[in-house]
Amino acid sequence: MLDPKRTLTNRLAEVTSPYLQQHSDNPVAWQVWGPEAFDAARASGRPVLLSVGYAACHWCHVMAHESFENPDIAAHMNRLFVNIKVDREERPDVDTIYQQALALLGEQGGWPLTMFLTPDREPFWGGTYFPPSPRYGRPGFPEILEAIAQVYEKDPDRVAKNVSAIKEALQRAATPLPAADITPETTDRIAEHLLREVDPIEGGIGQAPKFPQCAAMKLLWRAWRRRGEAPFRDAVTRTLTRMSQGGIYDHLGGGFARYTVDPHWLVPHFEKMLYDNAQMIELLTWAWQNTREPLYEQRVRETAAWVLRDMIADTDGTGQTPCGAFASTLDADSEGEEGKFYVWSAAEIDSLLGPEAEFFKEAYDVTPAGNWEGKTILNRSQSPALRPAAEEARLAASRDKLFQHRAHRIWPGWDDKVLADWNGLMIAALVRAAAVFDAPDWLAAAQRAFDFVCENMTEDGRLKHAWRHGRLDHPGLLDDYANMAAAALALAEVTGTADYVAQAEAWCDVLDRFYWDSDSGGYFLTASDAERLIVRTRNAHDSALPSGNGVMAEVLARLYYLTGKAAYRDRAEAVIAAFSGDLGRNFFPLATLLNANEFLRNGVQLVIAGDPADPRRAALVAAAHGVCQPDLALQTIAPGETLPEGHPAQGKGPLDGAPAAYVCRGTTCSLPITSAEDLRGALEAGPIL
Repeated sequence: MLDPKRTLTNRLAEVTSPYLQQHSDNPVAWQVWGPEAFDAARASGRPVLLSVGYAACHWCHVMAHESFENPDIAAHMNRLFVNIKVDREERPDVDTIYQQALALLGEQGGWPLTMFLTPDREPFWGGTYFPPSPRYGRPGFPEILEAIAQVYEKDPDRVAKNVSAIKEALQRAATPLPAADITPETTDRIAEHLLREVDPIEGGIGQAPKFPQCAAMKLLWRAWRRRGEAPFRDAVTRTLTRMSQGGIYDHLGGGFARYTVDPHWLVPHFEKMLYDNAQMIELLTWAWQNTREPLYEQRVRETAAWVLRDMIADTDGTGQTPCGAFASTLDADSEGEEGKFYVWSAAEIDSLLGPEAEFFKEAYDVTPAGNWEGKTILNRSQSPALRPAAEEARLAASRDKLFQHRAHRIWPGWDDKVLADWNGLMIAALVRAAAVFDAPDWLAAAQRAFDFVCENMTEDGRLKHAWRHGRLDHPGLLDDYANMAAAALALAEVTGTADYVAQAEAWCDVLDRFYWDSDSGGYFLTASDAERLIVRTRNAHDSALPSGNGVMAEVLARLYYLTGKAAYRDRAEAVIAAFSGDLGRNFFPLATLLNANEFLRNGVQLVIAGDPADPRRAALVAAAHGVCQPDLALQTIAPGETLPEGHPAQGKGPLDGAPAAYVCRGTTCSLPITSAEDLRGALEAGPIL
């Protein structure tokens, strides 16, 4: 037992997380999450103040400047609590539990998350941002600290009652409901309901704040592909166009911010997250495949260029040794101001662009008054349609001048830690976009990132979650395995390399051994031999990221189609069944699971057989990648190679020496197709169901 009189000191200089390091000079005696911190709370008789955030979070910075850097407030915190700081990106397992606890208290979640716990990690009260003095209808943080400490000391029964109620509710939320069959009719009803939630003018779900909601958009796109009804398509294209021309998009450097605070996609909290941009690349690619809208291709290319230019993590922190994997985030703030790096004044535009300034200002909503706090967030929301090519070329030249000038500003903070799950999302997105847009440099970058994770983020055959500057931290989570397995299968289909399938199978074996819920089905977020938290999280809910169980259902279905092993189909069905009962609670966060169910039910197996060196085979492959067929599983085989046992196209191959394609649905395959145009038609034809 630790000495209860021992003075705690700030421990955050010992860790590699950029977010935690941001707080290493605070006068708050921050502790690292772990047994020692909770032992200190137990020994001293103090409750725990848990603060969770991330490096790119604007309001996390605000609370830090206002409260955690304030010596008087810090003294209150140190006297009354043992204070623990957590990077939610490194410990999503911790963050998930206490976000859910906050929701059970009737509060809206978010970051910074401020929770009060017993020394046994049990939550009894919490909130998000608290100001240093009463404002925004919220009490001041010092008053909160005193009140919570008083309740903890003077009214233990009240604390125990809260603890018990929250724990019981957390356990109920983790208890599966009876399985329900997710029929095509069920999926249609959900798509129709979701369509009614889409803003008919600006796109996106609801009003403000507005998030990309890519999984939900994919569900609507599938509904259009399935039913051929334009409102489903239009809801997605309206959203993508408005986002692509709004202030949420960085019109100079590429890439999307996390969300906007207004309903018009104008004012973001300027942080850029790797995971959002991975999902946007994928969704924009889908939409381009079916619409050939030049704006979507432009945004994919610009966003991919941003990733390859600004988001390759560094080996040692010097900025001169790229490791090949992708970094996590760019901050919302620079020089202590939100968005300062990104916004402009009319005078700056005039000075830099000279005679082209008026044309540019008219296109990008630049006025002397600005459109946000006296400055301008560049956007083309007023007239989102692309202009004639000559005008677009003029605007591009002006953007390049502004981009070059902006590069000399003080940059936002960069969180260059490598997260396996976020890398998996970006790898898969770049691989599939590379095949569609014939961008071999994207494919090469994705392969480098994949190799880095396999070679540097694995111990004893098991993934770790986070890496930075040579230091590997935290056991792998379900999402790490799911997203990296999905990336492996994307690489397998695009490159035709069987080793990637074998790697995905190996990761599935690890999940089955350490993460599977043998009682109720589905995968837990954490491994059976990982740190024991108050609840072992198990759900299929999408957040800003697709759910691990939803992704795994698709991975397993894809493995079934690619290997012919029925065990993968059975396991995919078990995952979907484990969470299908949750549709009665709330269908909205289950979009990834619903999309995986559709893929499992209606997978289109495409086989292209022929000599890899034959340009006619390359033309067939290019045709396949040129069509948005969300339920496609692609296999390429050379003469003499065989398909897995039980594959519906088994025994089929080139036709009279010419490369041939076979489109299979269920147990039925098409006649051999030798024309790229005919293959496109076969993949685009008719409803999927």
